Amino acid sequence: MNANDHLHELGQSLWLDNITRGLLVSGTLQRYLRDFAVTGLTSNPTIFDLAIRNTNFYDAAIQAKVAEGKSGEALFFELALEDLTQAADLFRPIHEATAGVDGWVSLEVSPLLANDAAGTVREAAQLHARAQRANLFIKIPGTPAGITAIEESIFAGVPVNVTLLFSREQYLAAAAAYMRGIERRIAAGLDPKVDSVASIFVSRWDVAVKDKVPAALANHLGIAIARRTYRAYRELLVSPRWRKLADAGVREQRLLWGSTGTKDPAAPDTLYLEALAAPNTINTIPEKTLLAFADHGTVNGSMPADGGDAEKVLAAFAQAGVDETALATQLQREGVESFSKSWNDLMALIASKSATLVKSESGAGARS
Repeated sequence: MNANDHLHELGQSLWLDNITRGLLVSGTLQRYLRDFAVTGLTSNPTIFDLAIRNTNFYDAAIQAKVAEGKSGEALFFELALEDLTQAADLFRPIHEATAGVDGWVSLEVSPLLANDAAGTVREAAQLHARAQRANLFIKIPGTPAGITAIEESIFAGVPVNVTLLFSREQYLAAAAAYMRGIERRIAAGLDPKVDSVASIFVSRWDVAVKDKVPAALANHLGIAIARRTYRAYRELLVSPRWRKLADAGVREQRLLWGSTGTKDPAAPDTLYLEALAAPNTINTIPEKTLLAFADHGTVNGSMPADGGDAEKVLAAFAQAGVDETALATQLQREGVESFSKSWNDLMALIASKSATLVKSESGAGARS
């Protein structure tokens, strides 16, 4: 039994923060389910950009779709849905065995819609309908416009993975949007069981303050923010508002720890997994971190429900000049900008690959 299994026994789900066609066709993803307690996965534009850029697994599919007249976003979403529906089918037994709690995969709406609530709602509904998989989340960012889109999408019955959350306050806004959507469904006589997770990005906090705080505080900010958020999560679950929803059969919006690969080469590569172990939460991690934790990670109990020393640590950062409220807003804005850049790079890559493959096919036809 490896450390991943111990986390699973603790009640934390391990999801892979990656999807490539190579992982699927090689059987590697299936092996991760079997050997490393992986019970779901997440994707984003950067992941797909790297997968399409660095392999030829997608070339034949791109060539065929171009021949059908497809391009740009339409072509990309077909590729992504092919990968993610196949992955969803792989995780379906887990989804069914856990009565829908686990076994999820995630597909993100275009990051260019981060400030367009109506556009996000439309695209989320369209993508979910096209996937036709009960265990596929649509990722919507927790921006101000995204909060509106989350409520509307939940009301429409679309399962949502709220992404790009960086603070307790941003998490609570996302949780409130989820509850409003469910409350509206109950008032309308609709099934209240629409699932959601809320993704807190962790390591980007530590990258943001690197070389700006005393060495003793290095790599402590993200964990402190996560612990403070975990306390808010636990408090929400015993609130009268939530208990009323739970009594109606609503499943809680689980916390998901994202951006948990260690960025500092001087820090342990299992830092965030060991610090963020907690029941009924999810940690989504890159392959490198997954394998490292299985090899030499340790599980030393669960994160304190009351946040432990989070407030003391955050006070030390405040004394060092870190304005966590301003930084949370900055990190979310930068996250949107980063994903938008990845999206634009991805669209440029698809256009370039499409042109190259068409030219190659035309050349081959002329030579024959």
